[in-house]
Amino acid sequence: MTNDLIDFYLKSHPVTIGVLALLSIYFIILNWVFFYRYFSLNSWLSSENASFEALLMGASTVSDKSFFNNFLKTSETVSKEILDLAMMAATKEATKGLTLLSIFASTTPFIGLFGTVVSILDTFTHIGQTSGSMSIISSGVSDALIATAAGIFVAIFAYTYHQILKRQSFELVSFLQMQSDALLARKD
Repeated sequence: MTNDLIDFYLKSHPVTIGVLALLSIYFIILNWVFFYRYFSLNSWLSSENASFEALLMGASTVSDKSFFNNFLKTSETVSKEILDLAMMAATKEATKGLTLLSIFASTTPFIGLFGTVVSILDTFTHIGQTSGSMSIISSGVSDALIATAAGIFVAIFAYTYHQILKRQSFELVSFLQMQSDALLARKD
C-alpha cells in the first residue's frame, strides 16, 4: 500500500497532486462547517421548540433562551415589525455556512476534472516520448481519474451536508414563525 502511494505520487503531475491536496482541504473544511453548524442548529432548535411549547401551554412570552427574547426586550410592546426584524436576523444566522457548502458541492467535481485533464495530457506527453503501449495509456488514465473521483467524493458530502443543514434551517425558521404568530395572536 505504501509503495503504491509513493508510486502514485512519483508518477503524478504536480497539478494533480495539488488538486488532490486542495480537495483534501475542502473536505476537512466542509466537515468542520457541517458538524459545527449541525450541532449548533440542533441546540438552537431544541431551545425554540421548548419556547414554542411553553407558549402553547399558556406562557405570556417566549423563554429566555429564545432568539426572540433579545428583540422583545428592546420594545415595550410586541409588534409585528420587531418580530419581522427578529425573523430576518434569525434566518440570516440559521443559514450561515450554506453558501460555502453549496460552492464546494458545485465546484469540486470541476476541480477534480481539471486534475484529471492535466494528468491525461501528461500521460499523452509521455506516450509521445516513448513507444506508447496500452499499459502506459491505461496506467496513466487510471491514475488520472483519481482526481475526478476525489472531486465527486467531496461534492457528494458537500451536497448532502448542504441539504441537511438547509432542512434544519427551515425547521428552525418554522418554529420561530409559529412563535411569532402566537405572540401576535395574544397581542390582539
